[in-house]
Order: sequence, then C-alpha cells, then structure tokens
Amino acid sequence: MKKRISSYLLIPQLSFAWQGKIVGVSDGDTITVMHSGKGEKIRLYGIDCPEKRQAFGTKAKQFTSTMVYGKVVEVEPMDTDRYGRTVGLVSINGKSINEELVKNGFAWVFTRYCDKPFCNQWYKYQDEARQKKLGLWLRPSIFS
Repeated sequence: MKKRISSYLLIPQLSFAWQGKIVGVSDGDTITVMHSGKGEKIRLYGIDCPEKRQAFGTKAKQFTSTMVYGKVVEVEPMDTDRYGRTVGLVSINGKSINEELVKNGFAWVFTRYCDKPFCNQWYKYQDEARQKKLGLWLRPSIFS
C-alpha cells in the first residue's frame, strides 16, 4: 500500500515580507514603518533592548536610528504581540537589524520568544558581545 503525502507539504511556504520606509524609532527594538499608506509599529522579533531609562537604552535607540531611520527596510512578520503590534524580522540591504543589535551589544536574545533555528546563532553573537564587553555588556553585573 502506498503512503499518501498530504498536498500541503508540497506547497512552498509563501513569504509575506513587505517593504516600507522607517518613519519612527520608539526605542531600540520598536520602530514605525510605512505600510499600506500608514505607519505600522513593528516590535523586533526575538530580541529585547534596554528601555529608555535603563543603562544603554538611549544608545540602543540611537544604534537602531542610525541603521534604519528614513531608510527603506524589509519586514518579515512573525507574529502579533499583545499590544497588536507586528513582531518581525527587519532587514536593510540583506542585513538583519535584529541580529545587528545583538552582535553590537545593544540587545539580549529574548529567550522566552526566540524559538527559531537562527536564534542559536544569535546566542553565539550575544556571547561574543559579552566577552568583548560591547554595549550593555560593559557592566555585565547589571544585566546578568
């Protein structure tokens, strides 16, 4: 007897990524991107930056602003958070903003929510940033 394979397994996964211009940076891990004629808040997937009033919160926001403000990015939605914001991967010229924040020590990998295979690499980048004492890892006792 032949084993039947469901047809849904044969359909390639569709990407619902879209492009838009960054019109706002609320903090290191939250941006506003123009989408369908209006600003859409995007929470960066899998990472967490210090809040504005925490150490390195302002620097994380500045890092994100420098990378993307006023530029066109690609947003790959992953989920929607409890506030109704899109949670996504954001890239510019093929470079992941989420990943760059971790690499440069301006974000932690958000253990509770980062569950994709690429998160393992992000943990390695986080460890490297910690070893190099980059950004928020300058004073690890505060953040450990």
